[in-house]
Amino acid sequence: MFKNLIIYRIGEGWQADADAVEAELAKTPFQPCEPTQPFAFGWAPPRGAEHGRLVEVVDGHWLLKLQREQRLLPGSVVTERVDELAEQIEHQTGRKPGKKARKDLKEQAAHELLPRAFTKTGATRVWIAPAQRLLLVDAGSVARADEVTTLLTKAIPGLMLHLLQSAESPAACMAAWLMDGDTPEGFQIERECELKSSDEQKSVVRYARHALDIDEVRAHLTSGKMPTRLALSWKERVAFTLTETLTLKKISFLDLAFEGRPEVSGDESFDADLALATGELGTLIPALIEGLGGEHDFTAAALGTHASASPAGAPAAPAALPSIADAVVDDTPPW
Repeated sequence: MFKNLIIYRIGEGWQADADAVEAELAKTPFQPCEPTQPFAFGWAPPRGAEHGRLVEVVDGHWLLKLQREQRLLPGSVVTERVDELAEQIEHQTGRKPGKKARKDLKEQAAHELLPRAFTKTGATRVWIAPAQRLLLVDAGSVARADEVTTLLTKAIPGLMLHLLQSAESPAACMAAWLMDGDTPEGFQIERECELKSSDEQKSVVRYARHALDIDEVRAHLTSGKMPTRLALSWKERVAFTLTETLTLKKISFLDLAFEGRPEVSGDESFDADLALATGELGTLIPALIEGLGGEHDFTAAALGTHASASPAGAPAAPAALPSIADAVVDDTPPW
């Protein structure tokens, strides 16, 4: 159900109303790219059913899905067409197009080629836990998640978000766990981690499928390297990788989590999977935050800083969506 999770705290005062959010998201539904449109995005039914609800509610938890489509137009193809057009102009006028003219030709070439370009689709899931005032985005980076939350805060009146932060640095806590083997209750260190130095060399050491309770790892920590990723498990029910930015990656549910799960299919399977994911992770995340010293108190921090500091619940800084030019000519899609 979820592979990566970036966690946001919902600001005080937001009135959770699934029907009201449904109505707002329905104003920007996903529509496939038009022939000359480089990319498109919008809200789609999480179940995948045509004309289904945009906000699915299961056991008090909400699931949303932002869907994207992009036309794949490699830069090399655009450049080849620009060269052809430039040769035509040179043949007709006897002069090579200058820098500004080639820029215009690039736009012309992209416009000509887009209708013939293949498309690639992708989607980002959003989990909202209204009772816990948490919003979680299944994204591989904060930049990608911020794109989604920016759209949400614009669409939903009163919704204010900020990245949830722990009182203690995840990197410092992971270093301590690796050094003495003493993890928070319920958590166990697994066999993968990444350590990085903070000096000019920025040297990196990675361990995969390797025991981490060894002197070599402790020597790296003593020399100043800090963990940026650490594989953990939770009560033998969930496996994941914790990052220095408090992102949960490579989430997987272990056999113990599926014990007692009924054999169901179709819509019932969707409900059961969502209930399993939110149930397990809804217990894991508070325990993890507690193991990281609790949640950072933005209000207390603001009182101790200059009056211009941002208060708790301030909306995340808007993330710039990819420009049309970037989306068209990049060999690799931005999502």
